[in-house]
Amino acid sequence: MTAPIDTAERERLDGLISETLADLELAYERVGAGSFLVTLEGEHKLRTMTWLVVQDHTLLVEAFFMRAPAENAAGTYAFLLGRNAKTYGVHFSIDRVGDIFLTGQIPLLAVTAEEIDRILGCVGTYADDNFDPAIALGFAAAIEREKAWRAKLAADAGNAAKPG
Repeated sequence: MTAPIDTAERERLDGLISETLADLELAYERVGAGSFLVTLEGEHKLRTMTWLVVQDHTLLVEAFFMRAPAENAAGTYAFLLGRNAKTYGVHFSIDRVGDIFLTGQIPLLAVTAEEIDRILGCVGTYADDNFDPAIALGFAAAIEREKAWRAKLAADAGNAAKPG
């Protein structure tokens, strides 16, 4: 078993991550030494908040994907579990209440600017590409209620605009 990293190596990784995030022009907050909260912008999932945390042996990567499905939990989880076979560096996982995350760990020896770029690209792509289908599976009734409410608002606005 290898020993945990020393202070000098932790500081080097902290600097590497800071510099890489700045070079990639990503919005981020350095929460503490070796701990970064990165904002990844998307088209379907508008924002994916992603943690990069230097641990004793690995760089932890963790991003909130969506809350626990309100319905069809098994179908939603099965859909995302099927996606895990095609992912690099991170995978879909759930916490004790059923909320869904993208999580992974990179050995510290493999942490480079290129690998940080690659892993954040994967997180952003997987979150954005899978968000709409996962939401449709896990929140179908809520989506239908929203559509009906919007249709009623549009109809009411149309009737109000007509001279009476």
